Amino acid sequence: MAEEVKVGDTQGEHETHAAVPPPRRRRLKPKPLLIGIVAVAVLVGAIIYYVHFIAPYESTDDAFIDGYVTLVSARVPGQVLELRVLDNQAVHQGEALVRLDPRDYEVAVAQARAEFASAQSQLEQSHAQVDLSQARVSQAQAAQSAAQADAQRASDDLRRYESVERRAVSKTAFDQIQAQARTTAANLRAARSQLTGAEAEVSLSKAGVDSAAAAVQLAEARVRQAELNLSYTDVVAPVDARVTARSVQPGNYVQPGQTLLALVPQQVWVTANFKETQLVHMRPGEPVTLRVDAYPDHTFKGHVDSLQAGTGARFSLLPPENAVGNYVKVVQRVPVKIVFDGPLPQGLDIAPGMSVVPTVKVR
Repeated sequence: MAEEVKVGDTQGEHETHAAVPPPRRRRLKPKPLLIGIVAVAVLVGAIIYYVHFIAPYESTDDAFIDGYVTLVSARVPGQVLELRVLDNQAVHQGEALVRLDPRDYEVAVAQARAEFASAQSQLEQSHAQVDLSQARVSQAQAAQSAAQADAQRASDDLRRYESVERRAVSKTAFDQIQAQARTTAANLRAARSQLTGAEAEVSLSKAGVDSAAAAVQLAEARVRQAELNLSYTDVVAPVDARVTARSVQPGNYVQPGQTLLALVPQQVWVTANFKETQLVHMRPGEPVTLRVDAYPDHTFKGHVDSLQAGTGARFSLLPPENAVGNYVKVVQRVPVKIVFDGPLPQGLDIAPGMSVVPTVKVR
């Protein structure tokens, strides 16, 4: 019995050993050193990315295409006879845009030319009057010379009669010679007066020439003004541009200074309103990458042209008055002018007012 129990115990022991599984190999956990290396690598990569792709750039979505807009106005009053352009049409400098009724101005030109011809005729008459007055002066000078000779002869005769004995000359003859001397002296004075009057008439005639010449100049100026007014009936384009904001129609009666339409030239730029805190390193000449919202597949190159000498709020219609009331500090924006490098691609309608996102490389 004892042997059997022993054998049985041994068998149970073997069964117990057979049921216990073999020990598994222990899984190794990541070492803290490796985790630290990965973390440092990620941090260094983030720093490098920030330094090279974020820190050197300044960007804003408060930017728009800008350009000059030329307002075309009438220079003379009149009724619109013909409209020669369409909306958004491209025009060249000197090309006719609107034509006003020219008939009133053609009549004014004809009248001004007639007045100019009349003034020229008056000038010629004034020159002729001067010649006539000078001829009268010559005639008066000859009459004065003759009167002076007669007066001198009569005076000499009177002195001779006065030097002889009274008994040798009859009283009648003496009285006659004396009267003749007085008459010739009076004739001399009259001749001198006539000469003075003729010379004064020459001066007056020359003044008439000056007045007639001034009238000719005035009439000529009126002719030029009338011709200018006639030319203003053709409203032409002052620059190469595209027609926009047309408000005139054939048959309208327009007044001087009234805006008929607007012209937008091809030359445009970007006005970007950067925060004042973004201008620390921004300088003219720095390169800019431009993306226009209307053409998201195109990237344009440009550069900073200039920074406005003042914030946008300072030049607004109602600038802020920070010296009164409560004050809340607000980050201001400064307009920055950005110009395109080279001409814009053909076929892209980039017009003022379009939204742009510029990215400036500041360092």
